[in-house]
Amino acid sequence: MKFLAPLLLFISFSVFSQYDYAASNELPFGKLNPEAPPEVADYADLIGQCECKSVIRLDQTTWADTLSMLWTFKYIMNGMAVQDETLKTDGGFTGSIRQFIADSSRWYVHFFSHKSPTTTFPSWEGGKTENGDIVLFRDSKAPNGMEGDYRITFSDITNDGFNWAGEWVSKDRTIVYPTWRIFCDKLIDD
Repeated sequence: MKFLAPLLLFISFSVFSQYDYAASNELPFGKLNPEAPPEVADYADLIGQCECKSVIRLDQTTWADTLSMLWTFKYIMNGMAVQDETLKTDGGFTGSIRQFIADSSRWYVHFFSHKSPTTTFPSWEGGKTENGDIVLFRDSKAPNGMEGDYRITFSDITNDGFNWAGEWVSKDRTIVYPTWRIFCDKLIDD
């Protein structure tokens, strides 16, 4: 019986210590797990909470009014992946799970929205460029049926904020049609 108490203490410490990188009261945005692929740090400056201004294109010449939103990034899966969530003033809520798969050397991002629930989440893939942008692509046809991609770009990434762009691009990248812009300032850092 004397040995039972230390054994229980060891077991409980071992169980809880394996989640050192998960979000908690002390770490509201989690923490990068040192065992994660190094690329998981691509999102390090985005971890935290940002106040953002979002504007979408309505048609070829008109952009909608600016919409305010709160965009939160945090480490999940015990610091092995990244999750983000947006809370928009128009009542829209979206999010993504971002996981780097070392075998393909690419990020895979699965998107979800409360306004358009689906059993199969759309996904983008891509990575960090030499200039520090994070660029992701998903097959997407233009309204006229032309083959292309929807390209998402995180740019001007610093610990103070970032910019985001959504654009339809032709497969040869000669046609670029911007559809959405977001500009973010960091409120709460990791």
